[in-house]
Amino acid sequence: MEPSPAKGKPQGRLLVSTTLDAKDELEERLERCVGIVTSLTNGLSEREANDAITANVCKGPQQHEEVCLGLFALLLTEPPQAQRCYRDLTLVNRDGMNVILIKINQILMEKFLKLQDVCRTQLVWLVRELVKSGVIGADGVLMTLMKQIAGGDITSKNLWLAENVLDILLDQREWVLKSGMLIAMSVYTYLRLIVDHGTPALLVLRQKEVDLCIGLLREKFMECFIIGRDLVRLLQIVARIPEMELLWKDLLHNPQALSPQFTGLLQLLTARTSRKFLACRLTPDMETKLLFMTSRVRFGQQKRYQDWFQRQYLSTAESQSLRCDLIRYICGVVHPSNEVLSSDILPRWAIIGWLLTTCTSNVAASNAKLALFYDWLFFSPEKDSIMNIEPAILVMHHSMKPHPAITATLLDFMCRIIPHFFPPLEGQVRQGVFNSLTFIMEKRVLAHLAPLFDNPKLDRELRSMLRERFAEFCSSPSPPTEGRDEGESVSLEMDNHVLLDKEDGCYDNTEAAFSDDEEEVNNKGNKKREFRFHPIKEAVIEEPADITPFVDQLDDTMKEKVLQLQKGRLVEWIDTEAHCEVMQEIVDLVLEEDFDSEQMSTLASCLAELFKGHFRGDVLPDDITEESLEESVCKPVCLVFRNLCQMQEDNSGFSVLLEMLAELYQKQPKIGYHLLYYLRASKAAMGKMSLYESFAQATALGDLHTCLMMDMKACQEDDIRLLCYLTPSIYTEFPDETLRSGELLNMIVAVIDSTQLQELMCHVMIGNLVMFRKDSVLNILISGMETFEQYSAWQLFLAHSIPLETIIPILQHLKYKEHPEALSCLLLQLRREKPSGEMVKMVLSRPCHPEDQFTTSILRHWAALLIKNNNMPRKRQSLRSSSSKLAQLTLEQILEHMDNLRLNLSNTKNSCETHTHCFTILKHTHLSCNSTLLQASQVTAQAPASSPRSRKGAVTPVSNEEESASSSASVGLPKATSFLNPV
Repeated sequence: MEPSPAKGKPQGRLLVSTTLDAKDELEERLERCVGIVTSLTNGLSEREANDAITANVCKGPQQHEEVCLGLFALLLTEPPQAQRCYRDLTLVNRDGMNVILIKINQILMEKFLKLQDVCRTQLVWLVRELVKSGVIGADGVLMTLMKQIAGGDITSKNLWLAENVLDILLDQREWVLKSGMLIAMSVYTYLRLIVDHGTPALLVLRQKEVDLCIGLLREKFMECFIIGRDLVRLLQIVARIPEMELLWKDLLHNPQALSPQFTGLLQLLTARTSRKFLACRLTPDMETKLLFMTSRVRFGQQKRYQDWFQRQYLSTAESQSLRCDLIRYICGVVHPSNEVLSSDILPRWAIIGWLLTTCTSNVAASNAKLALFYDWLFFSPEKDSIMNIEPAILVMHHSMKPHPAITATLLDFMCRIIPHFFPPLEGQVRQGVFNSLTFIMEKRVLAHLAPLFDNPKLDRELRSMLRERFAEFCSSPSPPTEGRDEGESVSLEMDNHVLLDKEDGCYDNTEAAFSDDEEEVNNKGNKKREFRFHPIKEAVIEEPADITPFVDQLDDTMKEKVLQLQKGRLVEWIDTEAHCEVMQEIVDLVLEEDFDSEQMSTLASCLAELFKGHFRGDVLPDDITEESLEESVCKPVCLVFRNLCQMQEDNSGFSVLLEMLAELYQKQPKIGYHLLYYLRASKAAMGKMSLYESFAQATALGDLHTCLMMDMKACQEDDIRLLCYLTPSIYTEFPDETLRSGELLNMIVAVIDSTQLQELMCHVMIGNLVMFRKDSVLNILISGMETFEQYSAWQLFLAHSIPLETIIPILQHLKYKEHPEALSCLLLQLRREKPSGEMVKMVLSRPCHPEDQFTTSILRHWAALLIKNNNMPRKRQSLRSSSSKLAQLTLEQILEHMDNLRLNLSNTKNSCETHTHCFTILKHTHLSCNSTLLQASQVTAQAPASSPRSRKGAVTPVSNEEESASSSASVGLPKATSFLNPV
């Protein structure tokens, strides 16, 4: 039986919540905006209401946003008013629905699972209306909505969402065909969902999905080509469907039937799939949980997290197909930093091994293994990443002892996939697998492969097949490859990935245990193996830019200019100025009125490929001067930034260039922080940092905060010096986005060194940087960080002039084992402060623990101050004022800390005098406590009661011994306690 709403908090109209949930900030804000709209229109006719709303919107940006959000909230929660609210929205909005698009994206990414059913229905209806109206940015919202369709889930709600999004794509086909990314994302999503909809009850839905995919693939194949090799993997799984079989045969044997630019299957299989597509098949909630496990959960403690994930997403028969999505995501998207790789965080191979053991169907297991090895088949060290192939080899290596059957089945699959994947390409597949194994050894992921390939735990037939296929890797040890630059070939002993080998029990979720490898080595008389971590450095080999699939789709004039850029790239941009002129001519062509906007995506693909060399290496000059900064922004790609800065926002070309940048951003995400750098470093961009907000709103993300955090994260991963250089201006220009949470601060302190920390502290002291504000500082400082990160965060906080009283309440939340850095910094700060009543209250409110010396040490310090100032006159009033605050604490809390202090002081030279003052404090506490409590305690202890207090607070004098006995009895302490008997 559900609890009555009347006994808890009232249920919100937007989100489902329980009595334990805090009030949602977004829901509260939308409710306030509804109240504003209601107050403006209450009692008015429809025409008068429209006039009132319009007049209010014209007052300023804040009123515009409030009215738009109010109408948006009414639209979601009041279906009968939806049509009128949408009509009013289209009439009064002044930003192309940007406020609404941002809020929809936020709800989809953060609140969709909590939406009331009515609101979920209305939200999908609103997205449909935005698409029908051709609102700029609606394609991004639709792709975000598509991400909420879960794979391996045939519950009614998920099927309803899949069908409604599918109807939007089918009904608005002409609009869909204008967005290359939407075409590719739709094909990737529904090719994957077709697998789940094979039951008789879902055949009608499946047929609609098949029709959509075939139509888009045949009509816009080169737009779908950007998916890369995973397009082949998805098509292969559904190729037995009759309509799909025809397309599959054309793909294999008649590629020109799909597109004149398509040369054949190999062209597609050698193209690496972008992270965007691999990530789109996980819902935001799945993605968050998976990223949490790979970045925060320690190896050996993963059982409860895996159990939760399995219950939530992997417990049904239909969910077998989801394993492939998860494995492809882990291999292609989750690339941990070197710091995580060298820590005891749950490694990727352990999660993949666990997923493989949960496969209960042979088809699902086969597809999961193919997903794991897919990047191996056509691996090219120049184009592909070591991180994509590393999990498979480590699953096999670490499973050999605890789960030899897993290792055997994976090795068998690796051998058999070479001749059977696609016989005409057997040579290329063999070379891809050979390249993968060679690269694994070069990067020292494993020192050598012979112990894996020729292990006695494998059966004889399998070992024979491995020796036949991979004879080069079966001799131990292999000599180093000749001609290799040792500076690039750095060692990574991945078998010590997590504090030696912790394979045992890694899949069956038992407690991880150390292996006996080292004992075996020692028994042979060798020295104990020394484990060292060395970060992976991938050698960057600049391959020729392949723009063939795209350049032929451009008109002749644009094609000529793009080819000039390609020619210049091949000669290493010798004449940078000349090629900047070519880039300017391309920008001018884009700004012409007759430019075909449908070419924008194709042009962006060409430019992203041609400019990829600009996004490698450090951006910030070693020696920062005005001249070096200007020189660093004199690249062809910066021409787009410069033109944008020179335009007014109401210029029609401004939105065109924003669209161009947004398309480039989809192909090359690093362009975001390069734009931030240009706006910070270039004289031509002085005072133009607000342009970044317009850029963020023009992207598919459509949200300044999300876009900014993603760009700063990319900057953190690529160039820490640049991150520190941008930090002051980012905090100054975007305070609402940076100060409301600790997200950016966590990024910074996670990577900076002591020198960079000192530089940031100087910026704070000078006044160029503010990283905290009073309303959010507490939440930021108690967020989970590592030791140096916490130290850095506290040093940055202390550089600000925020009063200590602002953060003193944090003491109640800090635990001595979990927050030692915070407590150390607070201890040193309190040492410099004069104790106030509030400080004493907060210090004494901490739980008492024998090992937690925080309260004891600061009380001892303050006691020393009392001794030093013993002869200073004291005012009775100040004591009474302090006691009123101390009375809010329990006697047990105060006396536990005082007893700890007594024990700590018992052997010091000042113990006698200090005890006297502590006794005075105890007397004062006795007088401050509730008289009823005292009388009850004294009766229980059968001690003589002290004289009652008069109304004015006077007390009948008693001897020290009597007061001592009374105080001791009232709190249950022994009478003979030395603390209460001063010498």
